[in-house]
Amino acid sequence: MDVKSIYEVPLNYHREGVDQKIVDLLNIWTGQPRLGEWEKLVETIRSPKEEVTIAIVGKYVDWTDSYKSLNEALTHGGIAQDCRVHLDFVDSEKIEREGIGGRLDGAGGILVPGGFGRRGIEGMIQAIEHARVREIPYFGICLGMQMAVVEFARNVCGLQKANSTEFDGETPHPVIDFLPEQKTIVDKGGTMRLGAWPCSLEKNTRAFGAYGRREISERHRHRYEFNNAYRERLAGAGLMISGTSPDGHLVEIVELEGHPWFLGCQFHPEFKSKPLQPHPLFVRFIQAALGQAP
Repeated sequence: MDVKSIYEVPLNYHREGVDQKIVDLLNIWTGQPRLGEWEKLVETIRSPKEEVTIAIVGKYVDWTDSYKSLNEALTHGGIAQDCRVHLDFVDSEKIEREGIGGRLDGAGGILVPGGFGRRGIEGMIQAIEHARVREIPYFGICLGMQMAVVEFARNVCGLQKANSTEFDGETPHPVIDFLPEQKTIVDKGGTMRLGAWPCSLEKNTRAFGAYGRREISERHRHRYEFNNAYRERLAGAGLMISGTSPDGHLVEIVELEGHPWFLGCQFHPEFKSKPLQPHPLFVRFIQAALGQAP
């Protein structure tokens, strides 16, 4: 039987007695399932009070399941706000070739996700500038955070041709780069920062407001980092560094001062989001997209 939402499937299985059959076949005892919270979740998905459109500006939009965990995390954030989230996948390569035009019209928020390779990054940077200048809520994840740093360096700090050395090894302003200790390594295969890493948050920031605590742990999958040589200059121009590794060496989260909601994180929060426990950054992003940013 087809369902409108994947989250209806467990309820259908229960109504058809599949869970009881499994218990019987395994010859185990268990209490009756408590599905009230899940039923409420499904009802919110079916009949939400609010709706919002989020523009996902990326390079893999022809295969939207490439962003499956991200798509679901946005849905989770919407559920927490009693809101249906419509996803508008925008090809960053088309923006690169043709400009933004009206491609982002109607979006309550703009998100640039992770990715690898040069293709489409200039389109991402244009979308980020659009979000920054027009004060549209922005969420950058991994590459989306790095490109937000590049955009800010170019267009606010005046660092012409600033870039990541992943895309331009000759950039005069490598605001995203290998760590100094990585530059002498010839074989880069084992140099990615992977898995869970701790992060310390600054108080009185949007990140701290979302998590409600100073110390967090999030999952990573990347190789390039914020270049600390530019940290003071970018921070002085208004790019707030709100999260770092506990020793302060690695920049994990950046925010934009004076913007309704502009946040980029080096990690992948979508990997930890659950329907009944939505990730706090997605909850706050959807809240901001609805015009309710705290």
